[in-house]
Formats: sequence, C-alpha cells, structure tokens
Amino acid sequence: MSLNCSDLCPLWPCEDKKEYKGVWVVGEVSEKGLHEASLQMLTPALKVSKKLRSEVVGVLIGYNVKKYADEFIKHGASKVIVVDDKALSTYYPMLYGDVIVELAKRFKPELILIAATMRGREMAPYIANTLKTGITADCTDFDVDEKTGDVLQIRPPFGAMLLAHIKTPSRRPQVSTARPNVFPVPPRDDSRSGEIIEVKVNVRKPRMKLISVKKIKKEEVPIEKAEVIVSGGKGIGSKEGFKVLEELANLLGGVVAGSRKAVDAGWIPRERQVGQTGKSVKPILYIAVGISGAAQHMFGVREAGVIVAINKDENAPIFRQADYGIVSDYREVLPKLIEYINSLKKEPRLLKELIE
Repeated sequence: MSLNCSDLCPLWPCEDKKEYKGVWVVGEVSEKGLHEASLQMLTPALKVSKKLRSEVVGVLIGYNVKKYADEFIKHGASKVIVVDDKALSTYYPMLYGDVIVELAKRFKPELILIAATMRGREMAPYIANTLKTGITADCTDFDVDEKTGDVLQIRPPFGAMLLAHIKTPSRRPQVSTARPNVFPVPPRDDSRSGEIIEVKVNVRKPRMKLISVKKIKKEEVPIEKAEVIVSGGKGIGSKEGFKVLEELANLLGGVVAGSRKAVDAGWIPRERQVGQTGKSVKPILYIAVGISGAAQHMFGVREAGVIVAINKDENAPIFRQADYGIVSDYREVLPKLIEYINSLKKEPRLLKELIE
C-alpha cells in the first residue's frame, strides 16, 4: 500500500529519502570536555550505518570545540562537522538547536542520534519539531527495515514489559535519543583518520541571557560512574535504614542509590535513582537491598557485572535475574556483611577479590 502523505498531514509533506544520507551523532561539549555519552552513541550509529551502507558523522558545535573532533574519528566516525563560533560559547538550547537544524537542512542526514543527557533531552525535541520530523526518546536498541530503509528505533514502553519498534516512514531526518550508559563506547583506534569539515553558520542572538552559574559540589562519584553500588528499595522501610547502606557502600568504595519507590518516599535524592525513569548504571558490583526487581528497575542495571539481591521475599522477581541471592531481612544480613568486610581490611587483596 502506497503512503499518501497529504492525507496524513498536509503540513508535513513526504521527503525524498534518496536525498538523505549519513548517520549523525551530535557531540556534547562542556568545560569538562566531550561528554562520554556522546561517544557511546557511536555504537548504535556504527551498527545502523553498516546496514544502511552509509557513514557515521560526528557533529560538534560550540566554542573551541574543534580539538575534540579527533576523538569522534578515533572511536569510529568517518567525518566530523564542526561549527566553532564564539557566539556559541554559552549553551542555549534553542540557539544550539537552530544550528543543528541549519546543518541538517544543508547536509541532509538520514538519522540524527543525540545522547539523552540534560542538554540532549531539551534540545532533541526542539530539533525534531523544527525539522517537522519524528523523534523517539530513550532507545535501547536500533535496527533497519531492509525493505524501506527506515531505522527501527527500539524502546521499552508500558513499564518495560515489551519492546516497541518505532519508525519514521515519511519524514527525514529521523531523530533518536538514548540514555547514557545504555551503549558502550566503541574501542579507540589511534590509526583511524577522517575528514574534519568546518562550517560557518549565522548564529542568531539568543532571546535569553545567562546571568550566573552556581556549581554544586558533589563529594561522591555519580552513580553512573560508580564501580560499586549499594541500592535500596521500598523494603528498607525508612530513611534511617539507608544509613547501614551508606556504611556498606563506604567500606566497598562505592555509592548508595535507590529505586523509584525509595525516591518517591523521600529516602534518597532523585539523582541517585536507578531504573527506566532514573539512570542506567554499569558497576562491577550492584547490591540490591529490599528491591523487588520490577522490570522498570532492572532496565537500569542491565550492564551491571554482578548483581547481589537481598530480600526477605523469596518470590521477589529480582532473584530471577540476580547472580547471587540472599533470602533474609537486610537488618540481619548487612551488619554481618559489614563485620566480615571490616575483618578483611588487613588483607586488601582479599577485599578486592570480594568486590570483583
């Protein structure tokens, strides 16, 4: 059956798909450098580009950002488009979004991938809306419909109980986001070389002004970077219960996180939430205490090395996915575990082996 675009939406006419070529990964640069999540997006980009018989193109916009172009190339991109302009020294979502839109109209990529960081989440919908195209957020995988060339943007809707395969059959470019840590960073190859394309764009004056920046000091490692995570759920029972989790995490050199129910109860800050509506993590060791193991939570720990579950409910779903399970009240287990770990302080090698 042929697709009559005017019947679907007269304001959004069909595009000629043959005019669009290339898979773009939009890079995010801050004072800390190129965001790792941007490099992670190269993994699905390389997978999709191979099936589309296309090339991967990195996109960098900002001020003094050209120096990061080589990182994209070493990790798999064939080309990097750079817009380096002093007018872009301060990040404004619509300003940056307009530059991406202008580049997309000029070069016509078939797919734009953006990491779902705080910046990406606010900028990607603006880009898609301005280009009058579809967007799929928080993808966990990608594939290609070989008959049509449409990218299948795969994500878990309805509480992660199933997978939806979403495509944009009549518009280009296709726009997708994925959360940090869903995909790994492709291996670095220092022998790779590629083309760096510097582009001039008329940057309009922003309609807002940044007055000041206040940095909040965070003493602990962000949960998405932690190698050891001790996570608590509804079964902890109270905010006070998280103190023993803090003690265990400190002994293991890790951090404390929690499920959505623990966050909703006010027992732990939202930035420490693990799961579909929180953050995806990839620690070496993930200790889940009092967490039932709903699909929404387990989505966030798919990349964990070893999962240890402690729950007094022997029928808790988490035991079906944990590497090790302890059916008991955490109030009995954790003090004994802490005592044992303290006994290993004189043998750092044994403690390291315990974690690994």
